[in-house]
Amino acid sequence: MKKYNFNAGPSVLPRKAIDETIKAIDDFGGLSIMEISHRSKEFQAVVDETVALFRELMNVPEGYAILFLGGGASLQFCMAPYNLLERKAAYLNTGTWANKALKEAKLFGKVVEVASSKDANYTYIPKNYIIPADADYFHVTTNNTIFGTEIHNDIDSPVTVVSDMSSDIFSRPIDVSKYGLIYGGVQKNLGPAGVTFVVVREDILGKVSRKIPSMLDYRTHIRENSLFNTPPVVPIYTVLQTLKWMKSVGGIPEIQKRNREKAALLYAEIDRNRLFKGTAAVEDRSLMNICFVMNDEYKNFEAEFLQFAVARGMEGIKGHRSVGGFRASTYNALPKEAVIALIDAMKEFEKSH
Repeated sequence: MKKYNFNAGPSVLPRKAIDETIKAIDDFGGLSIMEISHRSKEFQAVVDETVALFRELMNVPEGYAILFLGGGASLQFCMAPYNLLERKAAYLNTGTWANKALKEAKLFGKVVEVASSKDANYTYIPKNYIIPADADYFHVTTNNTIFGTEIHNDIDSPVTVVSDMSSDIFSRPIDVSKYGLIYGGVQKNLGPAGVTFVVVREDILGKVSRKIPSMLDYRTHIRENSLFNTPPVVPIYTVLQTLKWMKSVGGIPEIQKRNREKAALLYAEIDRNRLFKGTAAVEDRSLMNICFVMNDEYKNFEAEFLQFAVARGMEGIKGHRSVGGFRASTYNALPKEAVIALIDAMKEFEKSH
């Protein structure tokens, strides 16, 4: 039976990236990519090519460094304020991960929550908030994997914008110049778990009065080209292969086109099907994590539909434990055929009920 990977992360990867990684694990210049020295010229070439392709596809301007680190986005919740928070920081609270980032920042100084959608269980993106002009930075989480909401446009801010783009990086074009720091785990749209990308404008660093441990100082990793300590070699190699795949299919504009098409198909079925309903505000619906539940009168069919869908190859569509229902993660590498298969399962289930 063919399986379709809707997992929220670690998640679907391009088949080409998986195959190329398998080849390198078997043989990478006479050794496995898993056992080569991270100080070797061969791996240095991998890092250099990955950075160059990342910069090209995302159109990263001069003055920005691109880093590949460990610790996941969760470590960045700490590193960002450690490096940037001097007087106060502003945070937009749009979900679980945004709230965790805000909590970590409070360890380093004053934090202002400019707005929150917690009152409606994070089912919308707050609007018409005011960003304090005296904040050191304004932090946003652009896509909320658990609640299925997304900020679809770059934010105009009077202060430096820091953004967690773990789950929507490379899913749409962005104007990198509007951000001071962009970070995220790669395990949604770029590679396997184990590596974190950081895009940071170098002139915002070195402004805080606190001493920063070497491993938590972005400048350390910039100086050492992401090789201050042993990096996650294999995941970085897979990131390179994913970036190559993106370029081969037409880059971010083509990826965005595909994502919009997949999301439109699935949201249309959710809205049409009498058994289901979406959970996020329509204008804020995510293109990456499509969350839905059974309509109230059909709530007792939830477990049955999950079993029905899994039996037809749908992997990972169970909603996050904190919200329940269903979640179809339609990341960049997910083929349209997977969405069509899920839609067919929803239609078939409706007919039998």
